[in-house]
Amino acid sequence: MEQLSKIIDGKEISSQIIEEVKTELKSSGVQPGLALILVGNNPASEIYVKMKEKKCAELGYYSVTDKQPEVISESGLLSLIHKYNNDGRIHGILIQLPLPKHINEMNILEAVDYKKDVDGFHPVNAGRLMIGEKCFLPCTPAGIHELLIRYNVNIAGKNTVVLGRSNIVGKPIANILIQKSRFANATVTVCHSSTENIIEYTRRADIIIAAIGKAGFVAGDMVKDGVVIIDVGINRIEDKTSKKGYKVVGDVNYEECLPKASLITPVPGGVGPMTIAMLMRNTLDSALKKVYN
Repeated sequence: MEQLSKIIDGKEISSQIIEEVKTELKSSGVQPGLALILVGNNPASEIYVKMKEKKCAELGYYSVTDKQPEVISESGLLSLIHKYNNDGRIHGILIQLPLPKHINEMNILEAVDYKKDVDGFHPVNAGRLMIGEKCFLPCTPAGIHELLIRYNVNIAGKNTVVLGRSNIVGKPIANILIQKSRFANATVTVCHSSTENIIEYTRRADIIIAAIGKAGFVAGDMVKDGVVIIDVGINRIEDKTSKKGYKVVGDVNYEECLPKASLITPVPGGVGPMTIAMLMRNTLDSALKKVYN
């Protein structure tokens, strides 16, 4: 029972957020619209898009999934984005990443109207996040922050180590937690592939956010007693006992770190469910013009 009390339940928290969205949606009288743009036949991307479609249907959002062939030109994709930028029924535009190699990802992300950038990847939103202005937050970092808040984690002044510096998770969560604001004010260190002696940082950390993309990277001897661990990793490793032949694990060695942690997210069932919940909230906020008038 003591071990269970340590586990951060992302499914439960995401359900709470969805219920809050439903309540606000009911009283608002608006129908949020989300355009999901999928290029190519990446199986993982197709699964993610279907999950987002399903959540839109559950909430009564207007959604469009625009699936394009892998060979679409960059100019063709830009034209498609321009169409949705000018569609009054669409409040959010999501480009499912990764894109084919012949397409410049930044050109595509910059083409999305930043007022409809519910993924929070446009340079305007990234810049506003950095300087502490209102903006659309990237969904996974926003979900991580919600987990910390709703589990009453004291963030202010805490030694927080972020493992990974991606534009999708590492950099934005570091920027969220370092802000001089309520539920932030952390002392943040970002470690990455060129960081020497990472263990020296992780052993001092009060909070660890692992988004490094290496299965079981954070071992039990790398953390101190009482640490809060948020595991963002999603890694497939071989498992001959499974029907699928693999199992999904995080960037943290869960079994080793669980006894030492005061709170820890499982994989799956931790951060994952939060991402879609935050996307739905961002899309509603866009429809209600809560972020940009």
